Amino acid sequence: MAAPTTDTSSAVTGPQPLPPTPKIDIPESRSFRVKNRILGKPLHTDQLAHERLGKPTALAVFSSDALSSTAYATEEILHTLLVVGGIGLLAFDYVLPITIAMVVVLVILVFSYRQTIKAYPSAGGAYIVTKDNLGLLPAQVAGVALLTDYILTVSVSVSAGVAALYSVFSGLYDWRVLIALAFIAIIALGNLRGVKESGRIFAVPTYAFLFAMILMIVVGIVKAAFGGGLEHVVLDPEQTHELTVTGSVGIFLVLHAFASGGAAMTGVEAISNGVPAFKEPSWQNARTTLMIMGGFLGVMFLGISWLATQVQAVPVEGKTVLSQVAEAVYGSGFVGHALFIFTQAATMFILVLAANTSFADFPRLASFHADDSFMPKQLTKRGHRLVFSNGIIALSIAAAFLVVLLGADVTKLIPLYAIGVFTSFTLSQAGMARRHLRLREPAWRTGLAINGVGAIVTGVVTIVIGVTKFMGGAWVIIILVPVMVWLLVRLNHQYESEKEELASDAEAAALAPILRRHSVIVLIDRLDRTAARAIQYARTLTPDDLRAVHIAVDEQHAAELADEWSHLALSRLPLEIRECPDRRINRAVLEMVVELASDGQTEVTVLIPRREYRAAWHRLLHDRTADAIAKALGEVPHANVTFVPYHLTQTAKGQHVHKVEHGAVSGSAAAHGAVGGGSSEGH
Repeated sequence: MAAPTTDTSSAVTGPQPLPPTPKIDIPESRSFRVKNRILGKPLHTDQLAHERLGKPTALAVFSSDALSSTAYATEEILHTLLVVGGIGLLAFDYVLPITIAMVVVLVILVFSYRQTIKAYPSAGGAYIVTKDNLGLLPAQVAGVALLTDYILTVSVSVSAGVAALYSVFSGLYDWRVLIALAFIAIIALGNLRGVKESGRIFAVPTYAFLFAMILMIVVGIVKAAFGGGLEHVVLDPEQTHELTVTGSVGIFLVLHAFASGGAAMTGVEAISNGVPAFKEPSWQNARTTLMIMGGFLGVMFLGISWLATQVQAVPVEGKTVLSQVAEAVYGSGFVGHALFIFTQAATMFILVLAANTSFADFPRLASFHADDSFMPKQLTKRGHRLVFSNGIIALSIAAAFLVVLLGADVTKLIPLYAIGVFTSFTLSQAGMARRHLRLREPAWRTGLAINGVGAIVTGVVTIVIGVTKFMGGAWVIIILVPVMVWLLVRLNHQYESEKEELASDAEAAALAPILRRHSVIVLIDRLDRTAARAIQYARTLTPDDLRAVHIAVDEQHAAELADEWSHLALSRLPLEIRECPDRRINRAVLEMVVELASDGQTEVTVLIPRREYRAAWHRLLHDRTADAIAKALGEVPHANVTFVPYHLTQTAKGQHVHKVEHGAVSGSAAAHGAVGGGSSEGH
């Protein structure tokens, strides 16, 4: 007898693999697609280390503000001596000594910030140093002063860049404000694309400006020494009044001119604020870059001031001092004119892109304030390309406002400018001096001497600027800084009180026994798909009390709704009609919820159907009653509001936007399932 055969083709030999999880195709929003196209693909957080900058790129990113100030610092000194002081040709005898005094201050600042960068390699700006050594309140003064200076840096830089442009093309003078606003928008966009990418974009103009200034100074020195000297600028007859002597030289005028030249010092602290953006070893690279920047700044400031005195350039409307110097140095020949155009183009670009220093540092400094709960927490968030996008946008808006308010006029902006940065200089150096005394690390006496002298010198300069420029506009900053500090302190108190309230007895609240009853109310306006979705979700909650409620504003509509409801097979969900003759729907819902929750033993949940629209303008076609109801219920204990969204996914022609294929779900169903967790059974 033959042995029976066994069919093993279907035998189970081991655990069977799970079926593959269907891929859910969730379409990206339109705004995200637009952002991708403009800014590039989003960067992952782990790519932050690769966004760090080498010394050449960092010099362009963090030094453009300081370097570019040489384009107008000498002009501001001359403007004070000639226009304000009215001392005529005698002004040219004072320009170079005042410039030398400013360069001495620069040297002190550079060596002071070398100490700061070494002590605070993670970020050694005025805010961090002052907070660590002098306390939170002085830190807010330093931080606010620096933030206002960064805003003014953007306004002054783009305005000065536009001035360089209309010095060549005079017809653009009437368009200066619009051109300045366009420049702000372009720089903001470049920074929103990421730190590394903005550095690449802005490196070429920085080095072009360095080349243009060094070339002009060298050519000027050669002509003066071996070419028979430099010719004076030829003024129009109506401009010669600037050289008429109407005043005398006094100490106050010299100090006033010195304060005007203080604009050249803005941006010196930028590298210490941006140490984390440097490649490792970050603090060493930052110190090296600081020294390079200080060297270039000092040489260019001295060179331009010397050339301005040699050619006797006079500040006049529509033509900058730097453009007059370049024209006098290069002459009127073909090559000379080409070099003049190159110099003006490089100056325009560096002045405009000098604002990039503020865009690199303002968002980072604002994030420090926000981390300490002194500014809105949104400023701590990194955006699409790992930059502090909210800070960049806030800086753009503030700077654009100033440009419009003051007509992109550099002379009107300058008086507001230097006092903020020198205030932060003083507090930062005082903080470093206190640190040396407190920690007494190796070579602390040397550090104390450097930072102590820095604090004294910058403190004196701050007082000089405040006194001499008070009536010229500095009073705005002197008043604004304490007001802003007061606002930040108030904001901090709000954050701290919220934190304290939310943290107190959190564990006890989480472990507290739940209330005895749970009542769920579904607000129904009409029987449509939004209401159906809310009903479907409500049925999954299994509360002790479940009811549908219609707030009756229109009696006929309420009667029609009740008739429709009677045909639904929903015996567990009766429809309750509540009269609302005064049409105060929010009040009617509030009264109903208060009645249910008044026993102290009932948790009330109100489900509100809400339509979600594909386009923003669609929302304008409908009211926001749901949001108003939620706000009205916000203060009722144990009352909760849940929005049950229905996403309108059809176009005006009735065609579905999202297709369902290969296991994907429609945008509407996906959103509903995720929010509501409801079943798919019919009603």
